Amino acid sequence: MKLNETIREPEQLNALALAYMGDGVFDMYVRYRLIAQGQVRTNKLHREATRYVSAKAQAFVIAYLIEKERLTKEELAVVRRGRNAKSGTIPRNTDPATYSLSTAFEALIGYLYLTDQESRMDTIVSESFNLIEGKED
Repeated sequence: MKLNETIREPEQLNALALAYMGDGVFDMYVRYRLIAQGQVRTNKLHREATRYVSAKAQAFVIAYLIEKERLTKEELAVVRRGRNAKSGTIPRNTDPATYSLSTAFEALIGYLYLTDQESRMDTIVSESFNLIEGKED
């Protein structure tokens, strides 16, 4: 859902802006998946969601996608920008390297969303879910 507003040149957006968008988009995918699986108790939904949206899980996913060469050159460029972006703060529970990788993952999702690459985004999110759930191929 994007309403009627457009973002000019989303490819040129700051990596942290892409990550901000990606965080929200990925969170929506996770919430939808959990509810579709029949989970409706809010405290359980929140606990399960953290399994997917944690910096550790997202860092694991992006490292896997890079290692297995699952990303295009264009996507790798976005990932590098996200990984190298300097955020003002890092959560206490996360080391800087993990946080950088999770920012890279979120930047990629934000980029795909803002450039209307929905099919590709669905593929990456689906693969992410499989990896996080231990269903690697």
